[in-house]
Amino acid sequence: MPVFLIVLSVVLVVAIALIVVGREARRLDTVAPRTAYHLESAVAYVSDSIAPASQARLTPGEVRSLILLHLERFERRGLAPQDVTDRRQDLELPLFVDETDEIGYLLGAASTDGLDVEDEDVAAVLAAHLRYLDSVGAVGPRAEL
Repeated sequence: MPVFLIVLSVVLVVAIALIVVGREARRLDTVAPRTAYHLESAVAYVSDSIAPASQARLTPGEVRSLILLHLERFERRGLAPQDVTDRRQDLELPLFVDETDEIGYLLGAASTDGLDVEDEDVAAVLAAHLRYLDSVGAVGPRAEL
């Protein structure tokens, strides 16, 4: 009799574990993957990734300001919602980021904010920031046109 109770207990524990793991796997499949975006890490990554000429012209504060402007643009376009923890994926169509449009926006926003930066420096910061976003898993693959 005690052997039967031990076997029954083991079977019951394994069944409960399989049910719980299966339920969580299904739930996580519908949830957007979590990305870890840290502003200071992004600033360091971008500052280290841009060309030496751009590094010489831009201060870390200017790089930070350009990154914040870029993030504000994402937020306005609905690409950076405030609460994404365990949020279901609700994008129906793929979203595209056109680097030319982003550079134009950043140049205008930088000018409005009083940042005195060169066009090629803005382009370099944008390209490095997009690489950072890709490295932390915040963007999907490049679109084939």
